[in-house]
Amino acid sequence: MTTGIAPVRPVLLTVDDDPAISRAVARDLRRRYGEHHRIVRAESGEQALDALREMALRGDAVAVLLADFRMPGMNGIEFLEQALDLYPGARRVLLTAYADTDAAIDAINVVDLDHYLLKPWDPPEEKLYPVVDELLDAWRTADLTPVTEIRVVGHRWSARSHQVRDFLARNQVPYRWYQSDDPEGRRLLDAAGEDGRSLPVVVAPDGTALVAPSDATLAEQVGLPTVPAADFYDVIIIGGGPAGLGAAVYAASEGLRTVLVERTATGGQAGQSSRIENYLGFPDGVSGVQLTDRARRQATRFGAEVLTTRDVVGLQARGSARSVHFADGSRLHAHAVILATGVSYRQLPCPGAAELTGRGVFYGSALTEASGCAGEDVYVVGGANSAGQAAVHFARQAKSVTMLVRAPSLTDSMSHYLIQQIADSPNITVRPCMEVVAAYGRSHLERLELRHLPSGAVDTVESTWLFAFIGASPHTDWLDGVVARDNAGFVLAGADLLANGRPAGWTLDREPYHLETSLPGVFVAGDARADSIKRVASAVGDGAMAVSLVHRYLEKR
Repeated sequence: MTTGIAPVRPVLLTVDDDPAISRAVARDLRRRYGEHHRIVRAESGEQALDALREMALRGDAVAVLLADFRMPGMNGIEFLEQALDLYPGARRVLLTAYADTDAAIDAINVVDLDHYLLKPWDPPEEKLYPVVDELLDAWRTADLTPVTEIRVVGHRWSARSHQVRDFLARNQVPYRWYQSDDPEGRRLLDAAGEDGRSLPVVVAPDGTALVAPSDATLAEQVGLPTVPAADFYDVIIIGGGPAGLGAAVYAASEGLRTVLVERTATGGQAGQSSRIENYLGFPDGVSGVQLTDRARRQATRFGAEVLTTRDVVGLQARGSARSVHFADGSRLHAHAVILATGVSYRQLPCPGAAELTGRGVFYGSALTEASGCAGEDVYVVGGANSAGQAAVHFARQAKSVTMLVRAPSLTDSMSHYLIQQIADSPNITVRPCMEVVAAYGRSHLERLELRHLPSGAVDTVESTWLFAFIGASPHTDWLDGVVARDNAGFVLAGADLLANGRPAGWTLDREPYHLETSLPGVFVAGDARADSIKRVASAVGDGAMAVSLVHRYLEKR
């Protein structure tokens, strides 16, 4: 994928402390190469390095560096040596007087000099242009294409680095990942003036460097919509998983003014799935990312707004309107609200897991980490479909994948097709009746302590990768006292509200609609609903049904 940013012209940079010579070199270069190249002139080594640092942050291509040998403060060889760290692929030329040819020859070994030119170079058609032509040809064949994606420099075991990569990947933002201790990563950090203590550093295509940015800052930088176009809508959908996206598609397609607000990225748990093979209409399977992208584009095509990094913290009835409160203090109003907040995996309760989250312990499939698992031993906790899909996905690159399952078998919790795939994968081992009792490691996960439940026997295994897919914790704490929930936090709706008569505070002369909560005009869809079926198709169906009930509510209110 590309960002659609037009590539800049490659740069030819010349540096000479003599203004007259500097202008003459730039003039001759511009006359022959100015149409297809950008000519940059500097009058000191430091000034030239500052310019190169800015270009490196922007991802500009630098083809040729021409530096005068005799410059005060920093001579040409010293400049080229430092420039080598910023643009190792640029061709290097030293401008010298006849008396300095020995120094130029020595520079061939010091900075891997490509050529040296004696001053004066008149006529340039004979002494300058043939040399630059040859260097440009060599530079082009090296295929040093400028980078126009977002670039992320971080550490393998930095929790925030993992979160930033996950945020960009789930929001379909192309990026390149650089380890902070790799040469290219160090080059970008140097260009940004950072020492690598605060990571990650995110470099935008325009050269803007963001140090450990928040999700909201990232969203703004990459152009993700975060601000609603209006103050009032027919329906606000909270949550961008399959239920929320399904509701957005149907609501917008049926003419309702629709806005979907999502805290992190659309897709929910399903969006993180490596492969969904039992969803209607996809006989060859579909990744969660692909399914999410299609649904989001479909919703926006019908006119729905989709906003990211909007953290909802409150819901209130204001007369016939429903008001949604955000963490930043802003509010949004609508005739009706659909709660599609979904669930998240429960955290491992064992010692060490919290401290090592994002540094070897992950919740969900964390597909951005899959390549790092190549040739290593991976542990997957959980026995439902999401865990099985992840195990099959990791097994393609990992040395081994061990599934830790509390139940005696996978039969009661996993689809048959996945059980067969796991059985057919020689490097996947299923260990039933097991639980993780401790995680150990300093900067990252190093080993796990496991317990066999029937016998109580404990053994220790070495691993740097643990992915947990256990339980389902609904994102509904912010609804406490607003709508009725069960003991686990799942939202009650429809007939479930009538077990002991009508819910407290219900003033309408009708009973709640099927997916309607204890607050009239507020509906719930998908995994956050009590006793819902935890499947993608069921969630999408809930979303569609919620929209039909919103229509009924709007007609009769």
